[in-house]
Amino acid sequence: MIEKILLAVSGLGHAEEMLKTLKELPSVQKAAVTVLHVVPAQTTAEVMTAKWEEGGKILADAIQTLHLDPSQVSAILRQGDPKDVVCQVADEIDADLLIMGSRGLKRLQSILSNSVSQYVFQLSSRPMLLVKDDIYVKKINRIMVAVDGSDAANQCLKLALFLLQDIKGGQLILAHINKDLSGKPSEASLIAAEKDPILASAIAQAKKQGVQPRYVSASGNPSTEICRLAEEMNVDLLMLGSPDRRPSIAKSFVDLDRLLGASLSDYVRVNAKCPVLLARTVS
Repeated sequence: MIEKILLAVSGLGHAEEMLKTLKELPSVQKAAVTVLHVVPAQTTAEVMTAKWEEGGKILADAIQTLHLDPSQVSAILRQGDPKDVVCQVADEIDADLLIMGSRGLKRLQSILSNSVSQYVFQLSSRPMLLVKDDIYVKKINRIMVAVDGSDAANQCLKLALFLLQDIKGGQLILAHINKDLSGKPSEASLIAAEKDPILASAIAQAKKQGVQPRYVSASGNPSTEICRLAEEMNVDLLMLGSPDRRPSIAKSFVDLDRLLGASLSDYVRVNAKCPVLLARTVS
């Protein structure tokens, strides 16, 4: 299910460490890795030469850090707008997963600073694993999937079950948050998971694959509750779906809800205390 991984490196952050951790999973060990660094266009030949040399060193350092089998890794150094080039290369190699660092910028900050990770997620339909600069990357044992009955959430669940294959002591946590119009978490609104049809369906899917999950069904603001539960349960990787609501004719236009921080996925991307894997299916 994950055979080709694109790792976009900038010389900063924890993206390389995240890939090393991911490659420890039995299900991902044979995946081919492409390491990409993008050199922005420059105004003079002298500056361009310096940036290309710098980019080559960033790639070399990243590959050395990864300690991968040379037969499983390739490198690409390319010039252009990083957010466009990452999407182009992901399509060229038909990547099953993108891994990028993220500064965790909020709302308009993403636009004003031209956030690469934000725009790549905006434009790509491929699963994307974001690693903020201020988090600690841990060995993956506990994976939490936010389920809501959508195709994107179901895709996340399938991917989580794939990642958990053959992990000794691996644990799947399923969470369904029933939206409370008050926007406040309520202990009184906790219900038996077996009576939550969306959660019950996800539990059944997991059990079919031989996985006995932990699960929680609660009410409140989905964005804040998902982040709270992930931190409370000491999750190593948080996964959630993010359906693309735009018609195909509008794919090249900015999704203002997403860029302004109004979407659940954007809130979780910024506020979660662990790496976040976002998957999208077209709705």
